Amino acid sequence: MTPRHTHHTGRPASAGVSLNRALSKLGLCSRTQAQVLIAAGRVRVGGKVVRDASLRVDMSRDRIVVDGDAVVAERKVYLMLNKPRGVVTTRDDPQQRDTVYACLEGLDLPYVSPVGRLDKASEGLLLMTNDTRFANRLMDPASHLPKTYHVQVATVPDETTLDELRTGVTVDGETLTANAIKLLRSGGRTAWLEIVLDEGKNRHIRRLLAAHGIEVKRLIRIAIGSLPLGNLAKGTARHLTAEELALLAA
Repeated sequence: MTPRHTHHTGRPASAGVSLNRALSKLGLCSRTQAQVLIAAGRVRVGGKVVRDASLRVDMSRDRIVVDGDAVVAERKVYLMLNKPRGVVTTRDDPQQRDTVYACLEGLDLPYVSPVGRLDKASEGLLLMTNDTRFANRLMDPASHLPKTYHVQVATVPDETTLDELRTGVTVDGETLTANAIKLLRSGGRTAWLEIVLDEGKNRHIRRLLAAHGIEVKRLIRIAIGSLPLGNLAKGTARHLTAEELALLAA
């Protein structure tokens, strides 16, 4: 029988999780930032310096130390943020644009990541957490978690156009549909639509509307599942309550 390859921890290479992922799951930093720390020789596992980010570790047994300090699991944090327009949903932006993390400055938080994305021009409800299992469950397409948007468009669509939008379109080989679309109100040359999706392909709503020649002026996510944005001020974040977390678990 061919022996299974093992790392110096003594366990098969397939066991546990990669070291950079472990540092992320423990709430220290992102996986990309962890790779930098590991490559710089600042991380020890079981007393030994490790420079291989792919090393498999057992988070419940291995002692992981960064810069001399043991890394322990951070408390679980669940935030809702009212994302303003003009900021990107990422930690570090190569183009030096403002990111959603600017909205968290001054808060005593462990490392948190966005749950899904809103593009730079979009605004509204964004969840952030350090609980990767929670985030993955919400983002899993199989969950069919509805997300509700209010969208201002530069036209007043008639019922025929709304029916065509509900039917969906194929753009660049992707089928773009919506669970529901309705006209909320109109005035002059613009209107507000309510659009509900249970999936989130890249620039989904913008591409769906653009396929019908409809320009988006504003796009605001107002709810995720049964959790509403409510009156949270733009550019601010707060912790979710137990009741709100229960809404997302329902």
